[in-house]
This record gives sequence, C-alpha cells and structure tokens, in this order.
Amino acid sequence: MKTFCNLQTVQKNVPFAIRALCLLATVTLLGATVAGCNSTNAPIDAFLPITTNNSTATAIESAAPILPATRIAYSTIHLLPAHFVNDNAARYVAPADNPVTDAGATLGRVLFYDKKLSLNNNTACATCHKQELAFTDNKRLSEGFMGGQTRRHSMSLNNIAYIDADGGGGNGRGGAATMGFFWDTRAATLEIQALAPIQDPTEMGMTLDSLTKRLAQTDYYKPLFASAFGSADVTSDRIAKALAQFMRSLITYRSKFDIGLQTNFQNFTAQENRGRAIFNGRDGNCATCHGTRQLIMERPENNGLDAVSTTDLGLAEVTGNQRDAGRFRVPSLRNIELTAPYMHDGRLLTLEDVVEHYNSRVQPHPNLSNQLRANNQANTPRRLNLSTADKQALVAFLKTLTDAEFIKDTRFSNPFAVLP
Repeated sequence: MKTFCNLQTVQKNVPFAIRALCLLATVTLLGATVAGCNSTNAPIDAFLPITTNNSTATAIESAAPILPATRIAYSTIHLLPAHFVNDNAARYVAPADNPVTDAGATLGRVLFYDKKLSLNNNTACATCHKQELAFTDNKRLSEGFMGGQTRRHSMSLNNIAYIDADGGGGNGRGGAATMGFFWDTRAATLEIQALAPIQDPTEMGMTLDSLTKRLAQTDYYKPLFASAFGSADVTSDRIAKALAQFMRSLITYRSKFDIGLQTNFQNFTAQENRGRAIFNGRDGNCATCHGTRQLIMERPENNGLDAVSTTDLGLAEVTGNQRDAGRFRVPSLRNIELTAPYMHDGRLLTLEDVVEHYNSRVQPHPNLSNQLRANNQANTPRRLNLSTADKQALVAFLKTLTDAEFIKDTRFSNPFAVLP
C-alpha cells in the first residue's frame, strides 16, 4: 500500500482492488485532517493552508510568520513630519509602562494576524480589521469565529494612538464621559481593548488561560516573547501590551490632504477646496466634531441617527445615565473612503449617504449633539441645505483623506501571508 497510495502513482496497471483501497484511504485521511484542524481537540500547531480573505486572494497562509531579517523600526514610527505633529489638540499617547518597542510591536503584529487567538483557529484580529480597508471591515456587522455576527460595526484602527482615553466612558467615576476605546468608550486603555475581542463569545471565543497555554506551546512565539519582554513567558498582560504596541504603530499621514497641509492646498482641485471650505466653515461645520489633524473628537456624541434610542444605547449602557443614550465615539475620518459602511451599526452604505444624513436627515434625539442643533434649540436638528454640487464637493474633500501608502505598507501587513 505504501508503494501504490501516492495519488500520482496509481496507474491503470495496478489491480482494481488496490486502487480502490488507495482512494478510500486517501479520502479518509483527508477528512481526518480537515476535522482535526477545525475541532477544539486539534493539535495546537495543526495547519491546513487556506486562501486569505483579503483583496490579494492568491496569497496563501504559512504555518509560521515570515519576518524580515532586520527588525522593523516601530519605535520611531510616531516621529512624523511637522505638519502632522504640530497640533496641540491631537496628542500621541504612549503609556509609560508600555512604550512602543521594535520587538514588542513585531510580536504584536504576529499576534494581530494569528488565527490561533480564536478558539477554533479560524479568526484573527485582522479578520475584522483588514489593512486594505484601513483596518476595518466592509460588512455592516463582522463575522465571528463560528459565523455569528458582532453587535456593532468594526471600527478603523488607524491613528488609534491619538485617542487619549483618560479613563474612558467606563471609568466608573460617574463624571463627564471622555474618549475611550470601542464605540461606547468602555475600555479605559488600548491594552484593555486588545483582550476584549479575544474573550468575546461571538468574536474569538477564547479564555485568557487557554490562550496563554496555546501560545506557550507554539514554537515561534518563544523567541518573539523573549525579544520583546526579556523571557519567553507568555502572559495575558504581555499579549495585551504587544497588541497595543502594534496598534499604536498604525499611523496614517501620507494622504493628499497631508500634502495639502504642507503646500497651502495648491495640490487640491477647485472641487476639493470647495469641499474643504464647507467642511471647515459654517456651511458644513463638520470640523467642530472632526477637528485636529486626526479629524477626531475627544468625547462621544449623539449624531441624530434615531429620534429615540432603543436597541443600542451606546455610552448609556456603560454609564447608566440616560443623557448618554445614543452617544458613540467620534471616529477619525482619515481613510474614510475605505471604511464603508458607516456609523456604529453600519447603516449608511456610502459617503454620499453620510453627507445626506448631516444635510437633511438628522433626527431630533433628546441627547442630540449641540453642534447639530438649529440655533442650539432642543429637538430641532440643523439642516445644511447644501446644493448637489456642494454635497459632491464635500465627498471629494473626504476622499483626499485616503492614504494609499498606508494600506500597502509592509510594516503592517500579514506576516503569515506568502505568495505561491
């Protein structure tokens, strides 16, 4: 049987009975391999090559990460051009107990793309945060490790290092809500945020104890943890810190808009400059919520998607305060062209839909942001009454925020993907 059971050597002159047994054995072995790789009892390093789920559909996943011989300089990524950093309202946040290091972010990159972080080895952080989409998902609700849907749309991770959580909405102090992580700002730090999806029963389904044991028995993690933290010990704290370091490295700053900041926007078309004027001026007033070089806001707001909050109360679910109902984190608009669908539930499918929402469809929610009220009157949403040309100009401006280099930057790419 050993001589004849290579499928390429089963020839016509082999007796029929032996050929039949060979084929049966091959099918049985293949079935066992597939079952083993997808069952909870599969060996920790069981591997079945599958095509990746990103735009480069020809890529194949390798069993171990392939990293450059020279370590990537993640620790200096935040040393950026003057136009980007000379913005006192947007501050790069690096905790004293977890600064970004080259070895730490390298480990974080591997963890971010490794499907071993999910119960059935089927889902990675990158499954819902795809580089080619500015580290978000193009589905309204993302798909978890067993096919279930997440409750909210996946947020982009670009420039997440510029979010100063300051305790987050879930800080338990009962004070004014400040910027945190997740749509409802419940995570006070990026390190806390990093571990939450791993333990979520829909998203990745792991326990931290099971995860640390699994990674400790995975050979390629031993040198990575040793380089990052001085020993090969795998702990949930180290996993969180490494993931946070990698995510703080995801900085986008090379868009047409960034070039414009350095050239007085002489690179913009007339339409794009008109859109910029609407965005920053009274006609649109967009910059009051999407300010700074990061185009973000420091606190969650209610943008009038609904007149009444029912199924998703947003920040109120964290604080217990009904005045926070319908309030959600204000995301950065950088790479907004790539991050559709939009809003916390992905209800708006295009940038045109987003512009029209703020133009004419804002609802009179009791907690509506002051910036969206007509003359600051309660229950009276502001109407922009933009012309068709102005709405098109605003969309054209938003597209200047796309950083084509960021979404192809190999420093942030999948280390498990190799070309065939």
